[in-house]
Amino acid sequence: MVIANSATKFNSLQLPPLPHNRPLLAIGHGTRNQRGRQTFLDFVNIYQQLDTSRPVIPCFLELTEPSIEQGVAACVERGYTEITALPILLFAARHNKFDVTNELDRTRSLYPQLNFSYGRHFGINPKILELWRDRLADLDTPQHNPHQISRSDTVLLFVGRGSSDPDANGDVCKLARIVWEGSGYKTVEICFIGISHPRLEEGFRRAYLYQPKRIIVLPYFLFTGTLMEKIYNITALQQEQYPDIDFTCLPEMGIASQLLEVMREREIEAQLGKVAMNCEMCKFRLSAIAEDGGHHHGHHHHGHHHNHSHSDPYAQPKDYHQRIWQTP
Repeated sequence: MVIANSATKFNSLQLPPLPHNRPLLAIGHGTRNQRGRQTFLDFVNIYQQLDTSRPVIPCFLELTEPSIEQGVAACVERGYTEITALPILLFAARHNKFDVTNELDRTRSLYPQLNFSYGRHFGINPKILELWRDRLADLDTPQHNPHQISRSDTVLLFVGRGSSDPDANGDVCKLARIVWEGSGYKTVEICFIGISHPRLEEGFRRAYLYQPKRIIVLPYFLFTGTLMEKIYNITALQQEQYPDIDFTCLPEMGIASQLLEVMREREIEAQLGKVAMNCEMCKFRLSAIAEDGGHHHGHHHHGHHHNHSHSDPYAQPKDYHQRIWQTP
């Protein structure tokens, strides 16, 4: 019932037609956080309702089910052999370049009749910029800014998830700069909640150097989860320590019309085979070139078995800077 109600506000959204009626495998990262998992499923369900010409199958890379293999099996059971696989991820890091494609390759070995069209991550997109600019504009209203603190007295603290891939971390910095430029905010500080540095606590420390009257925390996340809760909690602690500063923590993007539109762009790109990946700065490609003297970087042949350690190998800055350009 909740899904149906939330879907009605997107009924007026007009999506361009698809070139082919192929099933879409919508691949999320996966989370143990039930709210985060359900939001992803709701997002996929709403996208399906906007166009019922082909099935949209949700699945996850890790931590929860249905798995990618289960999602592919659902397409096979319906008799499909051409499948569009779309990573619902913000940036092209290890998961997108490496783990998802590796899992699709493994699943393909179970169903040799299948052909996958692999789509592009959401990336830096004008519609996503529009989403954040609208939300920041809303924070200027008296309801959300009762002390009417000007943007020139406000620091924007842009929080990325953090990745072991410098290319993805660089895109976070690039996007933060684009959001900030021309916005009127005193400055933008960029930090990460995991893996990469500077961490969120350091981001706050840097923000205070500008002596702001207000700090707006912008978590660059698609859906809620454990890390979003961590960002809220750390921000609340900072508010207690610095009561003279106004703190505002924006929520994650969530289910937004702009994201549904970006998803359609990516699905059409994948179906037409017009997916452009940023390969020049990809450490996986550079590693492969070093190893074999030349490598066609197709994002399907990295030959890595998916494995996660619960420890953070990038926790120490000196180790992080030594290891960041190593492939897993």
